[in-house]
Amino acid sequence: MTVFELLAVLTTITAVFAWANYRYVRLPTTIGLLILALLGSLGLVLAGKAGLVNLTEVTAFVESLDFDDALLNGMLGALLFAGALHMNLAKLRHHALLISVLATVGVVTCTALVAGGSWAVFHALGFPIPFTWCLVFGSLIAPTDPIAVGAILGKVGVPKSLSALISGESLFNDGVAVVLFIVLVGVAVGGGDTTAGHIAELFAVEVVGGVLFGGAMGWIVQQMMSRVDQYQVEILLTLAVVTGGYALAQRLHISGALAMVVAGLMIGSSARESAMSEATQQRLDEFWELVDEFLNAVLFVLIGIEVVIVDFTGAYLIAGLIAFPLVLAARWLSVGAPLLALRGRVQTQPGTLTILTWAGLRGGISVALALSLPPSDYRALILTVTYVVVCLSIVGQGLTVGGVVQRVLRSSTPA
Repeated sequence: MTVFELLAVLTTITAVFAWANYRYVRLPTTIGLLILALLGSLGLVLAGKAGLVNLTEVTAFVESLDFDDALLNGMLGALLFAGALHMNLAKLRHHALLISVLATVGVVTCTALVAGGSWAVFHALGFPIPFTWCLVFGSLIAPTDPIAVGAILGKVGVPKSLSALISGESLFNDGVAVVLFIVLVGVAVGGGDTTAGHIAELFAVEVVGGVLFGGAMGWIVQQMMSRVDQYQVEILLTLAVVTGGYALAQRLHISGALAMVVAGLMIGSSARESAMSEATQQRLDEFWELVDEFLNAVLFVLIGIEVVIVDFTGAYLIAGLIAFPLVLAARWLSVGAPLLALRGRVQTQPGTLTILTWAGLRGGISVALALSLPPSDYRALILTVTYVVVCLSIVGQGLTVGGVVQRVLRSSTPA
């Protein structure tokens, strides 16, 4: 099957599911698409076991989609850029200290807590998995997913200031998590350098390099935009950032994700104010909102389709169900500790810890990292547990986060 045929099939499935969700299911688009894709995939698996469908062909098709490569080396840059483009930079700066601590110390803390808890769970269920692989699992499940978070927050009534904090953290914390993931996978397979110098070098190259590269791209595009007044050209310039800039960042072995976030923030704030006409701003926003909606829809359908290649052995499924509350508890502790330590230095409203915990959805980035794991005796277990946690997070937290937010806000408002 050619690349065009794969894209055609995936787009058609997404369009049909989107229509069915809007017409009959009436759930938020991303959640509805995920549920329909999950049900469709589970139906295929059951039909295959009953001999009605050739599961080998279905599995071959799903594996040909190469989800981790499609997300990490393709869709991610556009989705992060689109999310950052509409961020309020002033509100982001207001939360800069807390966001930086949550995106670094919070991710490392959550990784360690999940690793310890999952090691105990896995061993209790009879899986003698080394602690290093539990650390790998902790690093890939620790970051909140900016794509899943962004798709849900805009529709649940979170106050703008708090929404900026949640979105800002989720946009930046994946850079730290990817560095941790790379280091820990190297350690787990026996070829990793664990010296402080090596880890510091990886962090500097991936994270700092990505931020500086994104800033440079944002500044260059802003200068180019200020010299033209044609929205078609200016939209093409932003597309060049997302495609050419992301590809170059990958070649330079720096964080393309963070580069897209920083470039999107610069173009969405300073370039918007100084280099765009009102017509360009409107057309640019409309274009990237459409791209964001389309890619989000495809992403969540992909997550649902990938269930065909996941091993839902009974014990693996139980491990995933236990891991979900474990990850939530680790999130609560890893957010609560920085909030407590920074009390008096940062201003937060009552209920911030509860909202940050419940709105911290896991999503496609965790699944993509799990799928990118090298072959090992523990890959299937980690992939299945990751998949269960992500699906429960998107569906369970995604459907209830609005109610949780409203209850927390009501309880914190004086009568």
